[in-house]
Amino acid sequence: MATEHQQQPTHMRAEIMEQPAALRATIDALLPQAAQVAALAGRARQVLFFARGTSDNAAVYGSYLIQTSAGRLASLGAPSVATAYHARMDLTGVLAVGLSQSGQTVEIIETLTWARDCGAAIATITNGAGSPIAELADVALVTQAGAERAVPATKTFTCQLAALAVLAIGLGADLDTGQLRALPEAVAELLAGADGPAFGLKEIVAELASVDGLVVSARGLAYSAALELALKIKEACYLHAMGISYADLQHGPIAVVDARTPAVIMGPDSGPTQDAAINLARRVTGAGARAYAIGGGAGLAAACDRALPGPALPEWLAPIGLIVPGQLLTEALSRRLGIDPDHPRGLSKVTQTS
Repeated sequence: MATEHQQQPTHMRAEIMEQPAALRATIDALLPQAAQVAALAGRARQVLFFARGTSDNAAVYGSYLIQTSAGRLASLGAPSVATAYHARMDLTGVLAVGLSQSGQTVEIIETLTWARDCGAAIATITNGAGSPIAELADVALVTQAGAERAVPATKTFTCQLAALAVLAIGLGADLDTGQLRALPEAVAELLAGADGPAFGLKEIVAELASVDGLVVSARGLAYSAALELALKIKEACYLHAMGISYADLQHGPIAVVDARTPAVIMGPDSGPTQDAAINLARRVTGAGARAYAIGGGAGLAAACDRALPGPALPEWLAPIGLIVPGQLLTEALSRRLGIDPDHPRGLSKVTQTS
């Protein structure tokens, strides 16, 4: 018999379906601000991201995108350097980018205040217009995701990635803004077919409902999507999920992949990491474990036991599309396990760390 959570529609599912509109509004609002980011570019030889949780996973995408397309060093900073150790350093020539969906995460606000005092220029990405994090920035990129009622972030995450794409363009990345503007329609086309038998979601959910845990792997630009999917599965399905790169997985942790611990392998349909994804899938299935593809084109699908398609997107935008099938998978698996994905135990919408 279906549980109440299986019968009732969820806020998480509704918000997944709202992403095309949220992305379109965000891109339309933020692309004109690329010029404001460009005005900071001369002060920024390096970009330093500060975030926690889902926002930290978004920052991984920003770091890869800026380094591969804007020719600047970008890395993830540790807020504890500022808030716990109170270290002083010279951040002249650094653009500190703070990400907080609510704009109210005290640790990130304190860290950005510290970074500004150390000489950094400040940019922020938030869904909270008028929030403290937006107010302290030289440039605030405010996403247009609208209110998000489910605790697991969906549309706020994809809109953060779109904002990071605008940040990269403002920092000099030679990226096609026409491709960015076409992104919402690509996501809409994928969602339109998500309930059909050809999508393959029900079969994967049925198989994952009995696993002990799983590994979620990707590399390069798509790595952020793997980290985010692993986090969502932990949050909403209460399963141990390891988010890890293809390269790191094969340096020992692949030993955890077995008949009860399958691998979800994510990747763009093209690009320099595609062959590595296919090779990893063959290694997983060769060891007697099941492999599930998200994206990766026909080659990765053929190397895996089952596959979910990603939207047809260039590699630099692929992570925004790849997480969407992962969100659908998480929501459906959570309901299959009798869990309410809107209200995972022990979590609230705004998490404060000390």
